[in-house]
Amino acid sequence: MPPIVYLLSLTLFALTTSEFMVAGMMPALASALSVDVSDVGTLISLYAGGMVIGGPLLTLLILHRGVPNRRALLALLACYAIAQALAAQADSYAVMAVARVVTGVAASACFGIALAICAEVVSPERCGRASSLVFAGLMLATVLGMPLTTMIEQWLGWRASFWSVTGVTIACTLAIARLAPAGHPPATTSLRQELAEFRKPALWAAYGTSALIIGATFAGFSYFAPILTEVTGFRQADLPWLLAMYGGATVVGNLVVGRLADRHTYPVLMAGMALLTLAMATFALNATSSWMSLAMVIVIGLTGIPMNPAMIARVMAIALPGPLVNTVHTSVINIGLGMGAWLGGAAISAGWGWQSPLWVGALLGAAGLASVLPFVGKPRGLECAPELSPVTVSKPR
Repeated sequence: MPPIVYLLSLTLFALTTSEFMVAGMMPALASALSVDVSDVGTLISLYAGGMVIGGPLLTLLILHRGVPNRRALLALLACYAIAQALAAQADSYAVMAVARVVTGVAASACFGIALAICAEVVSPERCGRASSLVFAGLMLATVLGMPLTTMIEQWLGWRASFWSVTGVTIACTLAIARLAPAGHPPATTSLRQELAEFRKPALWAAYGTSALIIGATFAGFSYFAPILTEVTGFRQADLPWLLAMYGGATVVGNLVVGRLADRHTYPVLMAGMALLTLAMATFALNATSSWMSLAMVIVIGLTGIPMNPAMIARVMAIALPGPLVNTVHTSVINIGLGMGAWLGGAAISAGWGWQSPLWVGALLGAAGLASVLPFVGKPRGLECAPELSPVTVSKPR
């Protein structure tokens, strides 16, 4: 594979680490910014909100203006690095919130453009493998990125964690400027055909299920750090390896679901959501037990984010998998992410206890399972779907 493929993977690793790193340093950020832990959880929602805005709008703007992929990616990464540096220097919650929104908007368009550059540097028959390598950066962010930034926060402070991501982003930007091909303006995309796909009720039902799955996952995951330390009794120093175990579970789950999702989409979705719901409820009821909590963290890692290949396979079977269909799907997923994190924080603020986000996750998981049941058993003619990572975007055409 050309070196640029692995470089793009490292770039997505940095962007995704930035999105989720807040979950591992909630107490420190809450103290530094003089806000509640629930407010820090909202920073995850703000990043996701930026992606929701940036996905459909910024990608369409780039396509409309015909900006070459290399130039667009460099500009977006430069913007991202500046906003990340602003977050590293933030002395108020308002500044941090603005920085999170801007980084989310910039990151949303980076994913699709990275895939477009990937397609430019490899032959068509190797495009699928190259794309999977690029998206490996997303998976590794949960396995390595989050634990590393949490460890840096504990050793050197939370600002050092933000600066570390800034440094990696700048290094990737400089390397891409040297290695990426000059590229050509993206081809004009026919929007009329894609817009027609949005008339299908089944597509919106699939979108809704995706939002509920991710919402259930992040309602609990966003508050793992305070739950595991304040309720279960783990030390702050234990958080890196606890988050690493969760990240490892997401990698294993993604591999398993990716192999099964094409032919068994609905059974995989139903089994995954049932296990996710059960794990959230079991964790809430047994949060004081270290072994039970650890086991449920692993089960949630296996069944939450890794449902993404099945979610994508369902959408691809229903509608034309063009840029707009996939971009809106990505936006809906991030709406679910933000909704879950916000609802979990709202439950804590309402005085329902540290375990309350887990109960919110269980309720959203049950709602997701109920949303799939009406479609089980209906013929679909499912085509082969790719194994995609937990954050999926379409490839510009």
